[in-house]
Amino acid sequence: MTDLVVRRLLIDLDSPVARHWFGGDAFRTALFNALSMSFPVGEQFFIDSVRTGLKTLSAADQEKYRIEAQGFIGQEATHRRIHGLFNVQIEKHGLVNDWEPRARERLKLLNGFHPRHWLAITAATEHFTAVFADWILSNPDLFDGTETRLKTMWLWHSAEEAEHKSTAFDLYRALGGTDESRIKWFKRITFIFLSDLLRQTVNNLYRDGTLWKWRTWKSAASFLFGQRGMIRLTYKPWRAYKQPDFHPNQLASELSRDWLQSHTEAYSIVGTQTPVAA
Repeated sequence: MTDLVVRRLLIDLDSPVARHWFGGDAFRTALFNALSMSFPVGEQFFIDSVRTGLKTLSAADQEKYRIEAQGFIGQEATHRRIHGLFNVQIEKHGLVNDWEPRARERLKLLNGFHPRHWLAITAATEHFTAVFADWILSNPDLFDGTETRLKTMWLWHSAEEAEHKSTAFDLYRALGGTDESRIKWFKRITFIFLSDLLRQTVNNLYRDGTLWKWRTWKSAASFLFGQRGMIRLTYKPWRAYKQPDFHPNQLASELSRDWLQSHTEAYSIVGTQTPVAA
């Protein structure tokens, strides 16, 4: 059980965002823009998965997980809203979100599936975000040269992702989900997620006019595979999910707690309750 606090991020997303807002780097900007484009539809699916999964449990188990599920829903709803505002700004640069409509069509295929399958997909994706979040929180200086409000947005989101990384996983288990099915879904979602991320990043670079520039791919190689590269440092914790005895709590959460405790000026507390039936 985890006490999940719902926070309102105190930043301005009504003001324009620079074209290459990530420290002036085209590749980093395109990659993080792609991630943000996936969040509104993704966060809504996670909310629906946890909400429906909770309702499917026995009355006793519903009471056991209700408070944590409410906190999860509240946090994800806030992420959905914040990134929706951010996406409005970046799309003013001529970017087109092709990921979201593709994801919506794919999600229609899940209609009629038992809620534990939805939760398996959610748990798999939440593992990606938790691993990615820990990497970001370990390397906040990568955002040097980025506007404070945008650096705060990504670090706050990362801290909360690490905070609620176990919710969908535990509900999946409570509904009788097996390790075999969990790992199968993880492999499928890994392929789909990384393929979509690559497609949208390339799409963003193409529309930005920086796809064929040498410095774009030099930055990509360093950012992904360098000494502190994203893929280089996240592969091992990503792979841990495929172990039969894996649980998200095996991943460290100290950086998340430290950031949230040391940046209380960046947010206000809304609460721990969001109506599950909403």
